[in-house]
Amino acid sequence: MLEALGLDSHVERVYREMLADPTGGVAELGARLGLTEGQVRDGLDRLVDLDLLTPSRENAGGLRAVSPEAGLEQILRRQEEDLIRRQQELALSKAAAARAVAEFATLRPNTETDGAERLVGLDAIQSRLEVLAKGLSRECLAIMPGGAQSQASLDASRPLDEDALARKVAMRVVYQDSARNDPATLAYAQWTTERGGQVRTSPVLPPRLVIFDRATAVVPIDPENSRLGALCTTAPGIVASLVTLFEQTWGTAVPLGAAREQAGEDGITTAERELLKLLASGMTDEAAGKRLGVSLRTVRRQMSGLMERLDATSRFEAGLRAAQRGWL
Repeated sequence: MLEALGLDSHVERVYREMLADPTGGVAELGARLGLTEGQVRDGLDRLVDLDLLTPSRENAGGLRAVSPEAGLEQILRRQEEDLIRRQQELALSKAAAARAVAEFATLRPNTETDGAERLVGLDAIQSRLEVLAKGLSRECLAIMPGGAQSQASLDASRPLDEDALARKVAMRVVYQDSARNDPATLAYAQWTTERGGQVRTSPVLPPRLVIFDRATAVVPIDPENSRLGALCTTAPGIVASLVTLFEQTWGTAVPLGAAREQAGEDGITTAERELLKLLASGMTDEAAGKRLGVSLRTVRRQMSGLMERLDATSRFEAGLRAAQRGWL
C-alpha cells in the first residue's frame, strides 16, 4: 500500500507492528511477523532513514514509531520538494541544451565541424540515424513529442529498432501522453516493450532527441522549423546536457503499462493541470494543443469540461477559481 512512499511490503509490515506493539527486540519482532532478523533490521534501518522511527524517550536505546499522520505527511513533503527541484533542474537543462544547439545552427549543411554536423533533409537525417543505430552497442535514449507519430516515421524506425533490440541494446523512449490515443503509435510502443524496450509517457515534453550510447545526440536545430534540419553532435558538454534532460524527463514520466491517470484528491489530472498552466501563461488554444501533442478540438473540449467543473462562465473566471483551488 505504501510502496509509492518508499516502503516495500516488509518495511510496511515492520512499521505497522511497531505502531501496534513497539516492545521486544529484533528477534521477537521477527517472530511476530514471520520475518528473518536480517529483514527486520533492514526494515528498521529504512524506517529510521525515512524518519518514521525515532529514538524512544522512555526506553534507552529503543525506538518509537512516529504517527502516520506526521511521518507520512513529512515523506510526502520531501517528495514534493524533490519533484519541484527536479522540475527546476529540467528547466535549466532545457535552456542549456537550447543554447548549445543554437550555437551550431549556422553550420554548413551536411558537413562536420568540431564534432557537430548540420543535417538538412529527411534523407540526410535518416542516413545518419541508420549509421548510428547500426553502431549502437549499449543504450539508446529517445524523446518523441507530438503525440501521434507519422506512419512514415514509424516505418523508418522499425527495422533500426528491431535490429538494436535483437542485439540487446537497452532502449528507453518517452512519448507524449496523447500518443496513447493514436492506435498506430500505441501499437508501435507496445511492440517496443514486447521486445525488451522501455516506454513511458508524459503530458508535456521537451523537443525531440535521440542519444546513442551517451556519446552522440541528434536533435532538431529549431523544433518550430523542421526545414532547418537536425544537429548531430558528439560534443561531450552538449551530449551530457541532453542526457540529463532525458533522465529528468524519464523520471517524471509514467510507464506505458500504467493505467491512465485518474484525477487526484484535488480533482484534477496532471494533463489538465499542464493545460491550465499553458493557457494561463498566455498560450493560445492552438499553441497549447501543439505543446501537449493534442488537437485544437481536444484542447477546447478539455477546457470546456474544466470550466464546467469550476462552475465558471469565462476563462478568466476559470483561471481565478483554479488558482483558488490550488490547481495553478
